[in-house]
Amino acid sequence: MNKTLSKRKTLGFTLIELLIVIVILGLLMSLVAPAMFSKVDSTKIKAAKAQMEMFRTSLDTYRLDLGEYPSSLDELFESDRQGWDGPYLPKKIPLDPWNNPYQYKKEKRSFVLFSYGADGKEGGEDDAQDILYQ
Repeated sequence: MNKTLSKRKTLGFTLIELLIVIVILGLLMSLVAPAMFSKVDSTKIKAAKAQMEMFRTSLDTYRLDLGEYPSSLDELFESDRQGWDGPYLPKKIPLDPWNNPYQYKKEKRSFVLFSYGADGKEGGEDDAQDILYQ
């Protein structure tokens, strides 16, 4: 009987051993998580820049067809202007990676396209910094 009793004691982990493993895992996650979340922010910035590059191509094609840039981004998808040969985008204008609308301003012979970033407000730092495309 003593042999079966001693086998039962050695099968499995003690509460202290489990707590030590949980603490070690928590420490590892606290070191790894900030690095991973910073990658998410930089990925969103890259996605916004890629979308704005796609808009630029569409805006330039629009300008070639009509002689000027549109007054709003919505004209890339739908317009009743004479000479319009669109849609210049396959879908309506998407939101930026932070679910805010892209900002567009037509100038005399060019345009300004930008996103306000994570905070959705002008200015900011880090992931809240405005992303400007001219």
